[in-house]
Amino acid sequence: MNLDSLLKQIGKDKAQSIPPLEKWHPELSGDMDMVIRTDGTWWHEGERINRQELVNLFSSILRHENNEYFLITPVEKWRIKVEDRPLSITLVEQEDGIIKLLTSTSDSFILDSEHPLKMSELNGINLPEVKVRHELWARFSRNAWYELLELAEEEGDGRFVVKSGSAVFQLGKVD
Repeated sequence: MNLDSLLKQIGKDKAQSIPPLEKWHPELSGDMDMVIRTDGTWWHEGERINRQELVNLFSSILRHENNEYFLITPVEKWRIKVEDRPLSITLVEQEDGIIKLLTSTSDSFILDSEHPLKMSELNGINLPEVKVRHELWARFSRNAWYELLELAEEEGDGRFVVKSGSAVFQLGKVD
């Protein structure tokens, strides 16, 4: 089963509607007791948000600016805490030389120059992340990371890369 048929089966085959956040510039309303933890779970006032539809809604109004994260509406701007990255890649699929990615909040896109992959450090370990939208980056879940590694190719000098269309992304070097 490929990613497109899976999305259709679960009713997520329509692109998630992302509001025009770049047009909204309300004054800061304050801090909200909301945290996106390193494991990708969303918490409000110490309670985990278990309704995926609510997490998807919040993620659609999330903006990153000046190293801070905000939930934005046309009239409100609430600062929230993000421990690492706000989004998580859960599925990786390669079809006809193109790598497709899916986040836990139903963002579906192609790994390319608009959605680049880079390696960054978390707790002393180099891990991959990918730009999703509006300067929001996603870490790869463990399973998605392994799926990506299966698509990696070794270069002559011991470096590993993944290729998606004409784009090539460095994963690192194995000594």
